[in-house]
Amino acid sequence: MDVIERFATGDLDAFESLFRQYQAVVYRWIVRIIRDPASAEDLTVETFLRAYRAHARFRPDGNFEAWLRRIATNAALDHLRKARVHVELPDDLPAGATPDTAEQKESRTAIRSALASLPPRLRIVVQLGLVEEEPYRAIGDSLGISESAVKLRMFRAVRILRKKLHDWDVRP
Repeated sequence: MDVIERFATGDLDAFESLFRQYQAVVYRWIVRIIRDPASAEDLTVETFLRAYRAHARFRPDGNFEAWLRRIATNAALDHLRKARVHVELPDDLPAGATPDTAEQKESRTAIRSALASLPPRLRIVVQLGLVEEEPYRAIGDSLGISESAVKLRMFRAVRILRKKLHDWDVRP
């Protein structure tokens, strides 16, 4: 019996082994979603706690990493809904060798505000798809939705962002 099959039966040693193996993967995934390393540490532990509680529902023939990533995504979404956290964009957006002008800083602030104002289910798709450049299929697998649903959410989110940024007269 392999580690994943043992985990599905509730074996604590197998769970520990899987925790050590996937802890960094889950942490990086959550950081990419919420952009807060301290909270991501807590959510990583929460993800594994949820996974252990749900071990009986895991099918050993399934993809453990995808299942775990879905749990992590749900934990991150719950966190975003509760905290209404400010979305952080990478510092190199927009890319350029020269220091930011006042107009670029203003645009960056407007983009962050527009992203933060999106509902969490749209914000996470934008964060993973546009900022992290994650493939739609991987986003769908992590959210437990189809690739078409990811595309639809992306379309809706981009439409909302365009309107907000147009209303603010921002040209990213």
